[in-house]
Amino acid sequence: MRIKIINPNTTWSMTEKIGDCARSVARPGTEIVAVSPAMGPASIESHYDEALAVPGLLQEIAAGERDGIDGYVIACFGDPGLMAARELARGPVVGIAQAAMHVASLVGTRFSVVTTLSRTIGQARHLAEAYGMDRFCANVRACEIPVLELEAPGSKARERIVDECRRALEEDDSDTIVLGCAGMADLCAHIGQVLGVPVVDGVAAGTQLIESLVNLRLATSKRGELASPLAKPMTGLLQGFALEAPPLKRAA
Repeated sequence: MRIKIINPNTTWSMTEKIGDCARSVARPGTEIVAVSPAMGPASIESHYDEALAVPGLLQEIAAGERDGIDGYVIACFGDPGLMAARELARGPVVGIAQAAMHVASLVGTRFSVVTTLSRTIGQARHLAEAYGMDRFCANVRACEIPVLELEAPGSKARERIVDECRRALEEDDSDTIVLGCAGMADLCAHIGQVLGVPVVDGVAAGTQLIESLVNLRLATSKRGELASPLAKPMTGLLQGFALEAPPLKRAA
C-alpha cells in the first residue's frame, strides 16, 4: 500500500517531520510518500493562504494518480481542497482535521482543539460544525504561535502548547485534546504523557484511517457531487489544470 501525505505548504522541514510521524504509525508494508507542492505559501494561516495552497495540492493529487498512489492525507488542519481532491482521486482522501475530530470523539466526550494563531479559530469551528463534531468540540484555543515558529531552533513553542493544552482541560472541562496544526505532530506523545489524557494528532489519525479504508476497499463515491470533474478549458496560470474528457463508450 502506498499513501501520499501532502503538506500543502512549502516548508520542507515540516513536511519531513509530518512524514516521520506518519511512518511511525503506519503498518509494515505501507509506504509513506510525504511531499510539499512545488508552489504555494510557506505556511497556511489565513483564508488567502489556504486558497493559494489548493492548486499545488491538486497537482500533487494528480501526480499521485499517475504514480498509482492508494490513498491520500491532506496534512493541514484547515483541510484545504479536500472535496476537490476527492473528486480527482480514485482512492480515499482524508484531511487531518476531519480525521482528528472523529477519532477524538471515539475516545472522549468533549475535546478542545489547540491551534496556532487566533485568526484560525473560526476556520476550525466551521470545520467542526461541517463535520457534525460541534457537539463534541468544547472549545478552540490558540497559542498565538506562528506556524513557522514551530520549526525555529530554540523556540519556546513546545512549552506554550503544553500550557495551553493544560488550560483547555481545566477551563473547558475537556477530556481530550486535538492538536490543530500538522506542525505539532511530533509533540503528541509528549503532551499525552505530561497531561495524562488522549491527545490526537491528525497526521497519525489520518494515516491509519486511510490504511483502514484501503484495506476495506472503500474509496470516495463517484456518484453525484464527488464524481470526477467535468473537462473544460482553463486559461492563464490555470491552463495546465485542464482535464481530458474520458473516452466515449462504444455502443454494444
